Amino acid sequence: MKKFLAAILCALFALVPFTACAGGGEGTTRVRVNEVTHSVFYAPMYVADALGYFEEEGIEIELTNGGGADNVMAAVLSNNADIGFCGPEAALYVLIGGSDNVPKVFGQLTKRDGSFLVSRVDEADTFTWESLEGKEILAGRKGGVPAMTFEYMLNEHGLFDGQNVTMNYDINFDYMTAAFESGTADYCTMFEPVASDYEKAGKGFVVASVGEGSGEVPYTCYIARQSYIDKNEDIVKGFLRAVMRGIAAVNGTSSAETAEILAPYFDGTDVSALQTSLDSYKAIDAWQSDMTMTEAAFTRLQDIIDNAGELERRVAFSDLVNTSYSSAIYRELNA
Repeated sequence: MKKFLAAILCALFALVPFTACAGGGEGTTRVRVNEVTHSVFYAPMYVADALGYFEEEGIEIELTNGGGADNVMAAVLSNNADIGFCGPEAALYVLIGGSDNVPKVFGQLTKRDGSFLVSRVDEADTFTWESLEGKEILAGRKGGVPAMTFEYMLNEHGLFDGQNVTMNYDINFDYMTAAFESGTADYCTMFEPVASDYEKAGKGFVVASVGEGSGEVPYTCYIARQSYIDKNEDIVKGFLRAVMRGIAAVNGTSSAETAEILAPYFDGTDVSALQTSLDSYKAIDAWQSDMTMTEAAFTRLQDIIDNAGELERRVAFSDLVNTSYSSAIYRELNA
């Protein structure tokens, strides 16, 4: 946790100011959203943008890629982003660190780990989590939710880092696939569409869904400073309404059709790969339809972080999460 907070401080000093948040197009408000990474895992947000749902709420999205939860949190804390989109652990660490301006989680998009385990050999019909015994796995940076969730799941299957399995934490998230391709480790976790593209190129084989194996956990959420929420309640509500409609659209539309909608957001990615990615995420029920985090899920997140030795103390659900907006908007849309 201390390393994470130190990384936030470094990112704060390194930030280059974004363009000032003036109004968007005529009659719209520009909302600066900094996302942890760009992935089909977050399809409902891009679909909401493509279908004009944000525009109907008077919102113009300015989307930037933070390249990590620490950078996202730094952008939010420094007022270089209005809304951060990353794992809730980022806000949790800030709260535990004693900040007097702790961002609040006001909506949850994904409820599972979105990565897939890729092997060097085809073992789709024979793979079990127990078969990872004695193997080396690239699963993200130490202290990050992807790595901690993976470790938690391995522990449930009797596998422990340094004892009967090796978790390689040395490779930065953005370089894991390249490192795996160059010969590092026996397995690597990859998000879509990278995993499908990797398999399609004949470089490896997708053998399991990490999210399906690890169960539900509040994985990626929308976070904003309380001061921003207080001053922009209508924007927060409109934002949630647009994303919820995006979730419904993705779940209620064929993956082939949705892939065409997503294509402009993933330049250079084959539409068929996008379709495969969407099918994969639909199969594991990846998205939180009501965008409301449950206290049980939050407790499990703290269990996962505690299991990894990264939690200094537990915090109350209400100190970090505001469910009032998401609950109200969901009821409104489903009345």
